[in-house]
Amino acid sequence: MWRPMWPEKPADQLPVRSITNGVHVPTWMAGPVFALLDDHFGPGWLDQVDNPELWEQLNDVPDSEIWAMRQALRSDLFAFIRERMRSRFSQEQVSQSRIVSAGAMLDPDALTLGYARRFTAYKRPEMIFHDPDRLARILNAIDRPVQIVFAGKAHPADEAGKHHLQTIFRHALDPRMGGRIAFVDDYDLHVAHVLAQGCDVWLNTPRKPMEASGTSGMKASMNGVLHLSIGDGWWAEGYSGDNGWQIAGQTDSTDQGAIDQADATSLYEILETQVVPTFYTRDARHLPRKWLAMVRQAMLTITPRFSARRMLKDYVRSAYAPAMSKRR
Repeated sequence: MWRPMWPEKPADQLPVRSITNGVHVPTWMAGPVFALLDDHFGPGWLDQVDNPELWEQLNDVPDSEIWAMRQALRSDLFAFIRERMRSRFSQEQVSQSRIVSAGAMLDPDALTLGYARRFTAYKRPEMIFHDPDRLARILNAIDRPVQIVFAGKAHPADEAGKHHLQTIFRHALDPRMGGRIAFVDDYDLHVAHVLAQGCDVWLNTPRKPMEASGTSGMKASMNGVLHLSIGDGWWAEGYSGDNGWQIAGQTDSTDQGAIDQADATSLYEILETQVVPTFYTRDARHLPRKWLAMVRQAMLTITPRFSARRMLKDYVRSAYAPAMSKRR
């Protein structure tokens, strides 16, 4: 990216370096997660949040406790959605269609995908609707239903982004989707907290290579939400093969329509053959063991590596300290 500015320098001597984003763990980690880690990691663990060895202790936490934590966070999400609907209905007298689109028909026990961020064209918020009939079959499977909660805003000057938002809202009212699409309005930090903590899967579908480092998936993963994303931005670094899923459409075409088609097909196949079966396959204690193994991997691989504590240390070591030494 920067090499044309210094064509005479070897790559390892370019004066520009990259430092990956991180998120503030105390701000974005949910209370039930803190409680679980306090019980098993002991006092002072937050001061070592960027230490990968600390997170290996998560392997000793029983599956039943991790599942109880995740269930509590999903319950919080649906309590929030219900109360927001109640408020809209009683105080604003919104229409029945608005109540349906806000999640009135969602199932609190169903596999729940979350998509919450700025709506703009390169993020392809509508990609999962590329084949509506196939999506409807996935959502309405009798024994293994899936649902999606959307939230976000478009920049006031981004007409395309506003169009995408309006289209998602129309999909939420489509009877083919069986009431399994919801759009949470008035997106703000509180909504972001609840969705990033309470959904089961965090969906991200940007057009590669347009994605910046991003942070929403980091926030979700540290709460045990599994990331399902294009291999761009931070997920190109964070994906390990067993801590979430990577969407990788197979095509040699440079045509954007063909790329979108390939990525959408990959997304559907991952949902049908990996995400849904993993979530709904339960043992005699009704625990999704393979799912919980992935939850554990997501938390222990992503939290230390993508914490703000690690990020700040990288800035000090790689940027600030060398800059100060040169000034002297």
